[in-house]
Amino acid sequence: MPTVWRDGNLRVVIYTDDHPPPHVHIYGDGETKIALTGDIGIVRIVGATPRESRRALAIVREKRDMLIERWNGIHG
Repeated sequence: MPTVWRDGNLRVVIYTDDHPPPHVHIYGDGETKIALTGDIGIVRIVGATPRESRRALAIVREKRDMLIERWNGIHG
């Protein structure tokens, strides 16, 4: 479970044995799963506050290209 980016208390994780389509799991106080392709958006929230999930989504939007490269490097 490589952590591919950190921002404050949030860790952006791509699981090595995960499934397509490309997505990341962002952990802080809870978890927010966010799609990287198509309409970038939140797929699932488990225990994360709305504020934390909005912050996670902002990170993914800003770092999307790098995160897709990392996904492809891990799963390619």
